[in-house]
Amino acid sequence: MLGEIGSKWLDRLHQQIAKDLRAKGWSQVEIADILGTTQSTISRQIMKKPVDLNASADESTIDGWAHELSQALITMGPQSNVIRQRLVLEFQFGGNITLRFDKTLTGMDLDVDQEQRSLLRRLEWAVGRLDIRKISTAMPAVGLNIASALADAKVAEDVAAFPGKITMVDGKLRHHETPSFGASTHLANLLLQVMNKDSEKVAILNIRPPMLDDGVDVEKVRAVCNDLGYKLSMAPKGVIEKGTSKVDILLDEGAFGWEPSVYILAHNPLELIDRCHQVLSSF
Repeated sequence: MLGEIGSKWLDRLHQQIAKDLRAKGWSQVEIADILGTTQSTISRQIMKKPVDLNASADESTIDGWAHELSQALITMGPQSNVIRQRLVLEFQFGGNITLRFDKTLTGMDLDVDQEQRSLLRRLEWAVGRLDIRKISTAMPAVGLNIASALADAKVAEDVAAFPGKITMVDGKLRHHETPSFGASTHLANLLLQVMNKDSEKVAILNIRPPMLDDGVDVEKVRAVCNDLGYKLSMAPKGVIEKGTSKVDILLDEGAFGWEPSVYILAHNPLELIDRCHQVLSSF
């Protein structure tokens, strides 16, 4: 079902599945991973009142579907590897005519031989979700980039990013080439360091930190991380300090000839954009 009613049905279905899985002890990150969304989206869905439908019978139907789907997912377990989500629409007309639309959702086609292409599509989708109004004040002089790694990444060639960075031209974000593996040595090396400490963080981007006259406003960065519940670690000249385990935000205060940067980490490129917007709204 398409249109406003269909959208509400899907929203309630998504909400109720998330609530069922959370009630069974799944973490928000685990729910987000298996449903193909972000942790922040799952958090909002769990906290909100279920979407009201036009009729209680409709609500009972959707809630029944949600329970059926969540029980099946519980049987599979939170560590299950989703290799594909499909969108199926079917229109039935008079004269026994049926029109069927069956497509794999962008960014979710995770067959073994297509994992790399799927990651590249996620990066392109992610950069398209960046809010130009928020990011415009935090563009690094060296340019913005977004990188993401395969789950078993060991070397820079296992990390994808945008060649030549992402820049702002005439008020719009531009990247002159599509993302590719091995395109950003610096971000790749940082991300591989992070994955050695916090293996679930596989996506990273760089932004300009808030500045004072004499350098980075470190206390502002610390305060924002504390408010958002993010773990801040220092990474002078791209080397993460020892003793770090969980990693959410990295701060490089810069040096002579070395631009200061804030690096944001996330479980996937879509969550990365949400986290970026949260941080930028607080700076």
